[in-house]
Amino acid sequence: MTTHYIDIALRPDPEFSHAHLLGALMAKLHRALVEIEADGIGISFPRYTLRPRSLGSVVRLHGGETDLRCLMARAWLQGMRDHVKLTEAMPVPAGITAHCVVQRRQFKTNVDRLRRRRMRRKGETWAEAAAAIPDSVERSPDLPYVQLRSASTGQLFCLFIEQAEVLGEAQGKFNRYGLSQGVTVPLF
Repeated sequence: MTTHYIDIALRPDPEFSHAHLLGALMAKLHRALVEIEADGIGISFPRYTLRPRSLGSVVRLHGGETDLRCLMARAWLQGMRDHVKLTEAMPVPAGITAHCVVQRRQFKTNVDRLRRRRMRRKGETWAEAAAAIPDSVERSPDLPYVQLRSASTGQLFCLFIEQAEVLGEAQGKFNRYGLSQGVTVPLF
């Protein structure tokens, strides 16, 4: 249950871009959530906007007070302390009625990559893969994202994030990025 929250605000830095700092913060958070096997900590982006497309400069951690204190007792922000401003774990303000789901969205963004993958998996020729996967499959995502590097493959990928207000509150577990498919966090 998300009874408390911590705000982590990125400070402007002349040496590193906002996107670079946000990517580093999210990577460190992901590793920490994996290490402590946390599924009770979710995230939101209080300054999330679609126009302009941005996650903003604040990452809000949501969870129970004990879970948040356990996370913050670890040295997971090592190397980032000069780049962020933290709040203490605070109770969610009383009277919050708005909730949102913060989830990962994946898109089929490169038709050539999809065709090459199909060729490898099904042993097809380029023509067969092109016939099975038309150009119309390709889509340009319009959601904010953070660029991360996969710990398992080393590949860069874009973690597209959709933050949508919903009616009501839903309990459950968060993934190791602090995202969910249906669990809500308070929106404030």
